Amino acid sequence: MGLSAFQMVYWKACHLPVEMKHKALWALKFLNFDPHETQTKRRNQLLELEEMQLHAYDSSRSYKEKVKLYHDRKLVKIVFNLRQQVLLFNSRLKLFPRKLKSKWLGPFGIKRVFPNGAVELENPNDDGQQQSWVVNGERLKHYLGGEVERFSKVMMLVDP
Repeated sequence: MGLSAFQMVYWKACHLPVEMKHKALWALKFLNFDPHETQTKRRNQLLELEEMQLHAYDSSRSYKEKVKLYHDRKLVKIVFNLRQQVLLFNSRLKLFPRKLKSKWLGPFGIKRVFPNGAVELENPNDDGQQQSWVVNGERLKHYLGGEVERFSKVMMLVDP
């Protein structure tokens, strides 16, 4: 029949590891490959790949630095002084959006300015006491006058 016992039972050819090694050596001899030459060629390819990775990493880092410089150049540093009137951005408004509602609350007085950009605000209560809390300076803008919605509860202003 021309089939081995293994082929008759499992309906496929059986390849032993010795045969595979022999076929690989036969292919090397047949194609006239020098194992040392292919080894050095593969090592050179790996070195070139590593060099390309390093070049891609350097170009990515330089691109990120350029984008950061461009972004930082566009930023405007706002300086706040003590007793100055400011408006606070209401970040909770997006939970209950109202089309014509102001996104800014205040005016509030500045009690203290920290070097890291945080600002302590103060708000007089209805009972005459001063409430104060610390917010990020980027959530503030200068108050120039006019009507702004005021809240008596400070807890609505502070994010959880």
